[in-house]
Amino acid sequence: MKYMLLINADTSPGAPAGCSGPEDWMEYEKAMKDAGVFVSGHALADLTTATAVRVDPATGARTVTDGPYAEAHEVLGGYDVIDVPDLDSALDWAARCPASMDGGAVIVRPIAEF
Repeated sequence: MKYMLLINADTSPGAPAGCSGPEDWMEYEKAMKDAGVFVSGHALADLTTATAVRVDPATGARTVTDGPYAEAHEVLGGYDVIDVPDLDSALDWAARCPASMDGGAVIVRPIAEF
């Protein structure tokens, strides 16, 4: 079953700055590839590059603004899609993710099959 691991960083004041370096992330990705569970994944560009689009349901007018939600203290930094036998396996991989150890969180969501 495929799961998406949504990699979130904590940006609240006083949050840990994170201690994982690029080598930690490369080791994590290599471990997923070596285990044969890695499907795809990407890091996202800096939060300041984000653009939000909203469409008014009544008028259909589109509003485009810079940035994500105003008060978010967790920001999506990237994602991985893995193919594992069950939720427990997905949770094990999420726990190994460097972001889960840097004050952030890894949200695990099953991929819907239609």
